[in-house]
Amino acid sequence: MDKILVTTDFSSNSKAGLRFAIQLASQAKYELIFFHAYYFEKPTTWSGPTTAAFEKRSAEAIQKKLDRFVQSVYKSMGLVRRNEKCVIVSSILTDSCILEYAQKSKVNFICISTRGASKLKKWLGTNTSYLINHAPVPVIAVPYNYRKKDIKTVLYASDLMHVEKELKKVLAFSKPLKAAVELLHFNYPTEEVSSKKIMVREAKMFSKHAIKVHLETVNLAERLVANIEGVVKQSKPSVMIMFTEQNRSFFDKIFLSSNAADYSFTSKVPLLVFNKA
Repeated sequence: MDKILVTTDFSSNSKAGLRFAIQLASQAKYELIFFHAYYFEKPTTWSGPTTAAFEKRSAEAIQKKLDRFVQSVYKSMGLVRRNEKCVIVSSILTDSCILEYAQKSKVNFICISTRGASKLKKWLGTNTSYLINHAPVPVIAVPYNYRKKDIKTVLYASDLMHVEKELKKVLAFSKPLKAAVELLHFNYPTEEVSSKKIMVREAKMFSKHAIKVHLETVNLAERLVANIEGVVKQSKPSVMIMFTEQNRSFFDKIFLSSNAADYSFTSKVPLLVFNKA
C-alpha cells in the first residue's frame, strides 16, 4: 500500500492538505501518515531531569493535539479514520525533518498545504517550494481553500520530451482513483511540426488509455501561466500534474522568468509534482 506523508502546522490553512489526502485515501488504498514537526526553546539553566520531564510532557500534549486535529478534519468530511497514524518529531528545521522522515519511512508522496498568498513564493510556501526542489518523492501542493471533492480528472502538463515514461507515473496515480487523464501541451511556433509528429506517434497509447489531448498554440502575448490557467478553467481538473527538474524547477522557468509577482496559480486545483529524474 502506498504511503502519503501529510504535513500540518495546526493552522486552519493546513487542513487543506489533510482534506485532500483523506479524499485520496477514500477513493484508493493509501496509508496516511499525519506529520507535525515541533521545537521548543529550553532554558540553559535547566537540569537534565527537568529538561527530560518537560520534553516528555510537551511531546504528549502535542501528540494529543495532532490526534484531535486529524479527528476534527475527518469529522468535518463525514468520514471514518482508517489506515492512518499520527507522528510528531522534534526538530528545529522543519523542511529537512520532513525529508528525513519521508526517506526513513519510505513514503510514496508528500502532501502539504499552500498558503494562498498572491506572490508565487508565498503561494507555494517556503517549505513547499523547498520540498518540490529537493524531495526524492512526488509532492502534492494543496491550495489552502481546497474542500472535499471527488477526484474525477487529472490534467497532465507535458513538454513531450519523455511522455511515455511520465505517463506511466500519471496513470499509476490516476487508475486506482478511476480518474480520467487529459494531456496538455503548448506549441510554440518553432515546435508545432515536431509536436504533431509526437502526437501521431503516441496516438495508439493515448487511445488505449482514453486520454484526451489538449494540443494548444501558446499565446505569446500572455505569460505561460495565463495560458495554462485558461485551459484549467475550461477543463476543470481535480488535480494538475507537472514534472520538474530539481534545482532548475518548472516554477523558476515558468513563473519567475515572467515577472509573476502578483500572480496566483489556479487557487482551487491541487498540484502533484514529479521529479523528472
